[in-house]
Amino acid sequence: MNEKPIKVDVSNKEGQLGFVFTKGGLREGAGRKKIGVTRKVSLTLTEEIWEKIEADCAESGSSRSEIIRRILESFYSA
Repeated sequence: MNEKPIKVDVSNKEGQLGFVFTKGGLREGAGRKKIGVTRKVSLTLTEEIWEKIEADCAESGSSRSEIIRRILESFYSA
């Protein structure tokens, strides 16, 4: 097997830990680009609405977060 050793390294931003291979390391600007501020919320909806959201997720291949974000952005951009 071609196993590469993995090490844990500390990023130079915000003290976040990351897994890196022995070659290379954490790179500035690597990873998913930020699209906004993340805040955790709890959302209570009817089972019917959750089913519609899940159906939209399956149909579009999007996450719940993406679907709900699109709904909110559409509502507030109008």
